Amino acid sequence: MNSLPKKELPKALPITKLIGPSFILLGLGLGSGELILWPYLTAHYGLGIIWGAVLGISFQFIMNMEIERYALAHGESIFVGFWRKSKWLPIWFLLSTFLPWIWPGIAASSATLLGSLFGITNTVPLTIGILITIGLILSTGPVLYKTQENLQKTITLIGVPSIFLLTFILAKQPHWEALANGIIGNGDGFRFLPTGIPIATFLGALAYAGAGGNLNLAQSYYVREKGYGMGAYAEKIRGLLYGTKKDFSVKGNRFEITKTSLERFNTWWRNINIEHFIVFWLTGALTIVMLGLLSYITVYNKSNTTEGINFLFVEAKALGGLLYPFVGTFFIMVAGITLFGTQLGVFDATSRILSENIVLASQGKIKDNKIPVFYYGVLWTQIATSIVILLNGFTQPLQLVIIAAVLNAFAMFVHVGLTLWTNKTLLAKEIRPNIFRTLAMATAFLFYGGFSIYIIIDKLFNN
Repeated sequence: MNSLPKKELPKALPITKLIGPSFILLGLGLGSGELILWPYLTAHYGLGIIWGAVLGISFQFIMNMEIERYALAHGESIFVGFWRKSKWLPIWFLLSTFLPWIWPGIAASSATLLGSLFGITNTVPLTIGILITIGLILSTGPVLYKTQENLQKTITLIGVPSIFLLTFILAKQPHWEALANGIIGNGDGFRFLPTGIPIATFLGALAYAGAGGNLNLAQSYYVREKGYGMGAYAEKIRGLLYGTKKDFSVKGNRFEITKTSLERFNTWWRNINIEHFIVFWLTGALTIVMLGLLSYITVYNKSNTTEGINFLFVEAKALGGLLYPFVGTFFIMVAGITLFGTQLGVFDATSRILSENIVLASQGKIKDNKIPVFYYGVLWTQIATSIVILLNGFTQPLQLVIIAAVLNAFAMFVHVGLTLWTNKTLLAKEIRPNIFRTLAMATAFLFYGGFSIYIIIDKLFNN
């Protein structure tokens, strides 16, 4: 790492000016685990499994901060750090990003919900329209990061308070007691996991308690472009119509370790931890828990919640019956728009990951300033692939979401270990993760790895 040029570490920004990247990551999780998988599990098995959501998002808080640590210190994405460790790793990230995220389950879910408001039963054309609209939004914004940040802030600030309000209006003392028990793993006749729960679905929900898969790693792009630490020197990806500077580079800089620079780094580290804790962990955990509780209040033990994402329609109908009919319609509308925002975030994150790793995998044959070109090529390739999948009959939203979630859980197992290894070896000793962060990352690595291996063995020998 001594080959990295040295520059001065800028002074830390106040927390109010750091808010943004965590909204994007929160938005990536709101439309998958928070809105679909955890409420789906709660609708079928009760609140006794909600501990998994709290554990999952807590793991993701720790891993996200380690990803941010690298970008803060070097002003480059964590993928460049992986590439510095092994020139073959970009190939893994190309495969483990493209294959799990080409399944358009989130867009299909959005189309199913929004289509129901207008009586549309065949939602394949609507799903295709959503995919193309997302491509146009990402292609025409002047600065890609700002487009993402502004959209996710708007969706989150509308959707999250609405969910909180509905839950607090409807929840009674027995519901709160069931939630409190569920957080510590006490369910309705079971501890931690009920008999018959699909382990693959539970693993997928754990992976989606937050962003999930390689999307967590995209946080290093967002904090870099927001200007955290050494990211202040980084170039931003511009919209397709606005061009990119010729000196665009994925490589970062390092700062000399001095008393002043360490004081600045520690201030940065404290501030970004607070920002991510409040926006991502606290808001995300409360949202998952409230959505699970709302599902429990309205849908649990209902006989017509067994197929696909129908439980959301049952939930909306129950909300309309308990309050006013328009409340159910509003719930479906907010859920559909939230899923739209999540799919947009997924395409942005995966296109960033794929385009940069294409350049890194070329071993210098492709110049860094070609990344924006590859970004838009990859974006529209993913959209086209998703459309082909839809046209070939893979149209069940929940099925598509679960397939992607299981694949992403395994990807998380790999990247948690790689992130810890990279931070422990490439960063200066004075700014490496402490013993607590190291143990937490090691625990997450073993947890996701154990579940992934269990599912692989189960599929190989029990099917």
